[in-house]
Amino acid sequence: MAIEGDSMLVELTAGQRVAALNHVALLRAQLMGGNCENDVARFIAEMRDVTDSNYQDNKRALSAIFFLANIGKDRHSADFTDLTTDERNALIRAMNHLKAVVSLFPKRMTLSN
Repeated sequence: MAIEGDSMLVELTAGQRVAALNHVALLRAQLMGGNCENDVARFIAEMRDVTDSNYQDNKRALSAIFFLANIGKDRHSADFTDLTTDERNALIRAMNHLKAVVSLFPKRMTLSN
């Protein structure tokens, strides 16, 4: 019995997508020792790059991620390696949340003139 194309697709709510991404992150850590520290530290460094033409917006976006992770404003400038394990996990969960909801954005958005 083969699985037909459209029958393989399942609509997931934003919450289900977030839960799935977090579950995959836990499995990756358990099975593969998935240490994403370097990747997240690189992402944070890129968002804080003052030579980027979008530096101000990147800084605001990064602050929004820290806010979503319930990390206090006084810790928003901390390096990833300086965060506690709970803060790191919260940050990754917040990033997974954003990843899930961004995938639901409308496909063809336009800007007004």
